[in-house]
Amino acid sequence: MSPSLIGFVGLMILMVLLICRMQIGVCMGLVGFCGFAFIIGFEPALSLLKTIPYETFKQQSLSVIPLFILMGSFCFSAGITEDLYRAVHTWMGHLRGGLAMATVVACACFAAISGSSLATVATLGRVAMPEMKRYKYSPSLSSGAIAAGGSIGILIPPSVILIIYGIITEQSIGKLFLAGFIPGILEAVFYMATIWFLTKRNPELGPRAPRTTGREKLVALGSTWEVIVLFLVVIGGIYLGWFTPTEAAGIGAFGAFFFTIVRRKLTWASFKGSLVSTSLTTGMLFSIILGALILGYFLTISRLPYELAATVSTLPVNRYVILVLILFTTLALGCVMDSMAIILLTIPVFYPLILQLGFDPIWFGILVVRVTEMGLITPPVGLNVYIIKGMTNIPMKTVFKGVYPFLLADLLEIILLISVPQLTLFLPSLMDI
Repeated sequence: MSPSLIGFVGLMILMVLLICRMQIGVCMGLVGFCGFAFIIGFEPALSLLKTIPYETFKQQSLSVIPLFILMGSFCFSAGITEDLYRAVHTWMGHLRGGLAMATVVACACFAAISGSSLATVATLGRVAMPEMKRYKYSPSLSSGAIAAGGSIGILIPPSVILIIYGIITEQSIGKLFLAGFIPGILEAVFYMATIWFLTKRNPELGPRAPRTTGREKLVALGSTWEVIVLFLVVIGGIYLGWFTPTEAAGIGAFGAFFFTIVRRKLTWASFKGSLVSTSLTTGMLFSIILGALILGYFLTISRLPYELAATVSTLPVNRYVILVLILFTTLALGCVMDSMAIILLTIPVFYPLILQLGFDPIWFGILVVRVTEMGLITPPVGLNVYIIKGMTNIPMKTVFKGVYPFLLADLLEIILLISVPQLTLFLPSLMDI
């Protein structure tokens, strides 16, 4: 049996294990270890288990993950999230569908200090859902807006998935952060346009809230200054070269901790809760990273990705056709897997192919993360949808009905990003100047 065939069989076994709902990190690590042992030998495979964890987790760059997660946890403990939504509500609530639009904007802003879609949905769902229910918003529109808006969390920097992509592909995390900024803003704009279109056709979906005064708007806007400061310091510092992404994460976490103290929201329970939730999330992510790296070694020695790249690159079709097939495969996987698993499973296979076809790896990273976002709201998995269902009594069918218009908006934006690569690459190009 050739090494490439062994690699293919290994991927098939991996898919079977995932269907059986085995933990993704364990699946990838087990298949990678067994495949490596089958091709090279048992003792080298044991040596791999010894060296990979040490060589991986001694890297200082990985500390950026728990630090950004901790920053989001402290911001939630400080009550910044509630003030953020209240401010956007004050400015936009009087519009038709304004509360749903405000939810999308608040999701985009919270994503800038969270980096996690699931955290964004869980946090904004607790704040926005009761408010939209109070103004008699359609359950499908309100739940769809929260679920779709939460998916912005893995694109607008700082993003944990962009960090993972940068580590796997050895691309600049700072450039990936800047590359995700415009597409993330565009995503929010497309979602708001979708809400406007839906409520224009049927105003009962999103009734207007009472209009607020100019003074109330300014007071509400003033309460969001912490979010603005954190975002400008973290992203602006990376862009201006004042500090690395790891240093920016540390400064952001300290800044969020400081604001928690200033707001007098720091208690032993909240401090302990932030540390525990950060540790649990980080442990889960690191176990997946470790499994993905072991699987990556197996795929490398099997040469399956490189043979696949060589074969596909010689096909008599336009390279964009191959790109669309890759993105479609990613979207299909999003229907049955979570976003982190998709990135760690597919990138080792597709990345050599993307380089062979001559696509920009930064641009591709944003595209694949953007498509992965759609998996958070597509059936049958749709993790964001399940979070909304768990927080409310809204039927699953109603929530999925609410996200379908936003999926169409996603497709339109992805077409735009493919057609105009400079929307993604403009800001990263400025770092080279």
